[in-house]
Amino acid sequence: MSALQKVVIVTGASQGMGAEVVKAFRKLDYRVIATSRKIKPSDDPNIFTVAGDIGDRDTAQRVIAEALVRFGRIDTLVNNAGIYIGKPFTEHTLEDYNAVMNVNVAGFYHITQLAIAEMQKQGSGHVVTVTGSVENSISGAHTALAALTKGGLNAATRALAIEYAKQGIRVNAVAPGVTKTPMHKPEHYEMLGALHPLGRMGEPSEVASAIVFLDSAEFITGEILHVDGGQSAGR
Repeated sequence: MSALQKVVIVTGASQGMGAEVVKAFRKLDYRVIATSRKIKPSDDPNIFTVAGDIGDRDTAQRVIAEALVRFGRIDTLVNNAGIYIGKPFTEHTLEDYNAVMNVNVAGFYHITQLAIAEMQKQGSGHVVTVTGSVENSISGAHTALAALTKGGLNAATRALAIEYAKQGIRVNAVAPGVTKTPMHKPEHYEMLGALHPLGRMGEPSEVASAIVFLDSAEFITGEILHVDGGQSAGR
């Protein structure tokens, strides 16, 4: 294995968009640290898996440590882990709130802080976060907690991009529309697809392609790239 191979960390990597992101980076010959709660070991020697709750700082510390011990560097962090609980706002429980904040916000905060600290040492790096197309609400959809967390991540992306630009670290986000992942049942695809001007749901591979594009686009930072079938533009 070449010492020049780049290294990417992918959270929420066991299925859906995260699994596609891992595949996309392996096609580019990146070494991958893949993490999720129940991720299984990989047969690929260039993929090392770490099982754990990404909202727990101990998990984030283990992921960073394994990246450095096994592959020696961290070039890219993909914050993909996220959850959505679809309920009317007044019906959310404290457990719902804590679960969403743990994964979507704490899961971003801990590992991003630790990864940027390592990127500072090498004078380069890229953080890209999967957020959400949350600027325009849909009547009848229950998106308040998603907007609270994903909207906050979009704002944090821009803030971090400016804070670390002069240190050679780029920070971007991809904001998907409704995407075909295990959280959506096939019988709902037609209804969910109709929420997008393009008339269909997104594919996990399309989100992965956008992430890979941002990783290669060295003059882009602070960008929120919408991969949402036109949702953010209007309906």
